[in-house]
Amino acid sequence: MSQWERLMQLPAAFSQQLHDLYDREALPMDVRHYLAAWIESQQWQRAASDYDLAMVLFQALLENLDIQYSRFVQEESFLMQHNIRRYKQNFQRYQEYPCALANTVYWFLDKEKEILQTADLAEQVRVLQVEQGGFETSTQRDIDRRMASLKNEVQCIEHTMMCLEEQQDEFDFKYKTYLLEDNPANPQQDRFQLLINKLNYSRKRALFDLNKLLDRAEDLINVLVNKEMLQWQRRQQKSCIGAPDRVCLDQLEKWFTCVAECLFQVREFLSKLEELVGKISYDDDPVKAQKPFLQRRTGKLLTDLLKSSFVVETQPSMPQGKGPLVLRTGVQFSVKTRLLIKFPELNNSMKVNISMDREAPQIKGYRHFNVLGTTSKALSESQSRSMVADFRHLNLKEQKTGGGGKGANDISLSVTEELHILYFNTLFELKGMSVELQATSLPVVIISNSSQQQSAWASVLWFNMLSKNTKDMMFFAQTPAATWPQFGEMLSWQFLSATQLGLNDAQLEMIAHRLFGKQQSYNICSVTWSKFSKENSPDTFWVWFDSIVVMVKTYLENLWRDGLIMGFVTKCKEKLLLKKKQKGTFLIRFSESVIGGITFSWVEIGATGDPEVKTIQPFTKTDLSQIPFHEIIRHFLILKEVPQNPLLYLYPDTPKDEAFGKYYADMSGNDSPYLKYIKTRLVFVLKGDTLEAVTPLTTDVTEGELLQAMNGPCGEIAGQSVDSPEPHLVTGNYHHDPMLCDSVGISADDLLSPSNSNHFFDPEIFINEPLLPASL
Repeated sequence: MSQWERLMQLPAAFSQQLHDLYDREALPMDVRHYLAAWIESQQWQRAASDYDLAMVLFQALLENLDIQYSRFVQEESFLMQHNIRRYKQNFQRYQEYPCALANTVYWFLDKEKEILQTADLAEQVRVLQVEQGGFETSTQRDIDRRMASLKNEVQCIEHTMMCLEEQQDEFDFKYKTYLLEDNPANPQQDRFQLLINKLNYSRKRALFDLNKLLDRAEDLINVLVNKEMLQWQRRQQKSCIGAPDRVCLDQLEKWFTCVAECLFQVREFLSKLEELVGKISYDDDPVKAQKPFLQRRTGKLLTDLLKSSFVVETQPSMPQGKGPLVLRTGVQFSVKTRLLIKFPELNNSMKVNISMDREAPQIKGYRHFNVLGTTSKALSESQSRSMVADFRHLNLKEQKTGGGGKGANDISLSVTEELHILYFNTLFELKGMSVELQATSLPVVIISNSSQQQSAWASVLWFNMLSKNTKDMMFFAQTPAATWPQFGEMLSWQFLSATQLGLNDAQLEMIAHRLFGKQQSYNICSVTWSKFSKENSPDTFWVWFDSIVVMVKTYLENLWRDGLIMGFVTKCKEKLLLKKKQKGTFLIRFSESVIGGITFSWVEIGATGDPEVKTIQPFTKTDLSQIPFHEIIRHFLILKEVPQNPLLYLYPDTPKDEAFGKYYADMSGNDSPYLKYIKTRLVFVLKGDTLEAVTPLTTDVTEGELLQAMNGPCGEIAGQSVDSPEPHLVTGNYHHDPMLCDSVGISADDLLSPSNSNHFFDPEIFINEPLLPASL
């Protein structure tokens, strides 16, 4: 099933995300729909940096639009003819910038994948939160029951008020009738006193019921404001850094609106009592004594509810950022606010204004920014019928302060440790109630160039992992440490959000061992902020870990999600696992010393008959961008008298082809998606102690004939160690390997040659990678 077909089958909640995504003009949804198969089959990511390929795709896009136009002409669909012609005209602006078009299409496809991942996580979230989900369901049922009770009391009081008005009308009628009679005596005075006493009792009863109603409303508001809303804010914090927490506001909106409706009805009841008192009053009237207090109490409860009902639903984020809450000057970002009290009268009546850093900390050199773009939006009813103000085209510009801001103290923070807050203000006015509302974003980190993104995202992770005070802009002045349970959970979220599969206990244990060394229990260990991301060394723990996440997301997502990559395992544990297995068993792990590196190790039987574990030099994105990792494993060879692939069984005992077979590319030569520019097939071989990549010949190589050795995929040589020898020629007999696909002949011109002076593979292929220091 194609990606677009899967998107078409999403539930309504996720379909709305798709509609929001394509509520942009860069790539019309019609074009995406009618050209779905073609769009998904193209290499947009590569075209974004390859002008020639981008131009080919640009021309192909226009041709496909022409084909669609002809189709709609035949179908006599005038509207679609008009739309397709307009879309083609709009795309013409990319004539000089085809790479920009490729980048745009790739961005949309990537966002689609994120929506699908979010949808796929729903079931996983349910499993991960079984206990919490059960508790939340019980809590939700309890709140729903209390809401129903509150509404029932309102209806009862409404009936009481009607009876009170009828009772007062009856007294008024009888009293006026008595006054009109000519009887000068007053024989009915006791009767009227009885009616007054009855009316007085009814008024007291109505006031008592109103007080009781406000007690129930206050209890519910405390639950909503001080518990449910705080829990939602915490879930939103965690979801911003990859946690699979639910952040839907629909249920909270239902509860907030229900309580607000009840409180507005209380205000109406009090107004009705005032009206009745204006008609009939008497000494010691309870309404005169209690109504002011009830009005103040109702107003305060309603104000508290309203001030908590205005929230930032979608935190600030850039379209192509690493994650939310990292903004870059001069680059557009979006943010969405929402009012959880939904009244039809409020549609388009409330203006939301955005500003920044109203309460900026007094820190030396602290930067200040202006928010540019459309900074005022009306709260309006969205397609999901919620009241939102969606800011989509904002950007930031740093204020010129003449050498940096002056602070009241000497605290100095780096650019990526500075925290900034966006403020959203609006005025609620309805039925005589006027309240100023303010919502604030979670703290954002503002950078000026893309090289700061990795460090900025580390700050976002650390803050939202540890801080429950969402306005603590001085957080990094005295940064707290994270306990291992907190830290390990956060690391797992990074993989879960990127690949839909988090880290298991064994993988987390390896990471803990890397950080703390061998411990009986890691739960008492903690990680400092400096250890995580602020050490003087450029290769901090975060740089190492994040490079792995990016590599897996970009090149190895399917293999990781299928559980084919063990990933985080120490060299010692690797040897213990493999030496117990049969010859040819291998496992795949991430390099501990090469940033963004992945390698594999296998077990062989040595000359003494004992098992030996061999490890290959790590591959990086340079290699994986040219040849898929599963193809590297598929064609890896050791060059002996009879070349052979030593990788037979993926740990623990799965045949290699069974594990990776579904990913193999059956095409070869010019049809190969990864070797289209290479006339002969490239395989990795090992002869002696040197890893080489060669092109297999169609016939055996006779003694003395030369086979030119390559030391990197696709003829590239990179990352040479200082002591590595210069690339050399290999001579020897070559026997045709029946495991290989049909080979193709090569000429001298076809032989690959070294392309730069860096030798990627260490001449000693079986490396012992040094561990980083185990202590903090």
